[in-house]
Amino acid sequence: MVHTTNTRRQLLGEYMNLELFKHVYFRLPRLIRIILTLLLAMLLFGVTIHLIEPQTFPTIFDGIWWAFVTGSTVGYGDYIPLTRLGRIIAILLILTGGGLITFYITVFAASIVQHERNLSDGKVAYKGNHHIILVGWNERTKILIDRTIQHSPKTEIVLIDQSLSYLSYQLYKIHFIHGDPTDDYYLQMANIQEASKVIITADNERDEKQADNHSILTTVAIRGNNKRIPIIVEILSTNQIDNAIRAGATTILRPNDFMSSLLYHEIFKNKSRPFESVLQLLASQQFRQYKLPEAYHYQPFIEVLYALQKTNHLLIGIIRDEKWILNPDKETILQPEDIVLTLISWD
Repeated sequence: MVHTTNTRRQLLGEYMNLELFKHVYFRLPRLIRIILTLLLAMLLFGVTIHLIEPQTFPTIFDGIWWAFVTGSTVGYGDYIPLTRLGRIIAILLILTGGGLITFYITVFAASIVQHERNLSDGKVAYKGNHHIILVGWNERTKILIDRTIQHSPKTEIVLIDQSLSYLSYQLYKIHFIHGDPTDDYYLQMANIQEASKVIITADNERDEKQADNHSILTTVAIRGNNKRIPIIVEILSTNQIDNAIRAGATTILRPNDFMSSLLYHEIFKNKSRPFESVLQLLASQQFRQYKLPEAYHYQPFIEVLYALQKTNHLLIGIIRDEKWILNPDKETILQPEDIVLTLISWD
């Protein structure tokens, strides 16, 4: 009775070990399973041929070497089985090993193609860091991507968009994630914790109120996942600016105000081309804001302008008490608390 009980326990233990092996093995990626199976098969054939013909295959390594060479159908001929049983093993190896290696190559090629397709479908998580996350796919983000790649080709860009179902990885060298940017799952896929900046563009498919609400909700979700990351948000309605700031936005872009100002200049222009001028300015120059250097305290605006020009900084104005003063009088005395506004080339 005791012997029967021990036997049952032993069989149960072996069954549980087999189930554990199957549980672990079949949860591995398919490519890893093929490689492990191939290695185990070559090891088995190598040990077997060494035991059958120890004179021809003096060491186990020699047997394994022969198994890989024969199984891959390379056949160097440096080791050849001489006995009938050894040649039967070789036949089985050619049939088994050749099939496994062919299957491995096929699976490997298919996995590469599938990975590229998954990248284009937005199903692959981003593993890098110090990247820029763009939310929303539209003409503005397309131009932004092109200019970013042109001026800073090493900058990594991750795009999150729900409306776009496919984005060719070959045409756009960015990492695409298909999903709702208000969902923590997709923000985690974009590795929001390691990103350097987030830019949220307004959804053109919604009306202004809905687009702003979605942008604000996205801001809340991002700020909940990363407390320190700068968030640039495009807000269409002026009355939603305070809500966006409360949600955690660090910079608010107001395209309607900007376009209205440009349209006003176009209507009342005096032999000028304001729209083209602004485009050329933004394409070739970048704005810089920084605290007035101590060396220029209490100096006239004109003298500071000449001094900064020597460093290729064009002084265009100051910010004083949160008031923007552009092109001030040349004799304006700059104060220690002033913020200077300059232009500098992208190059």
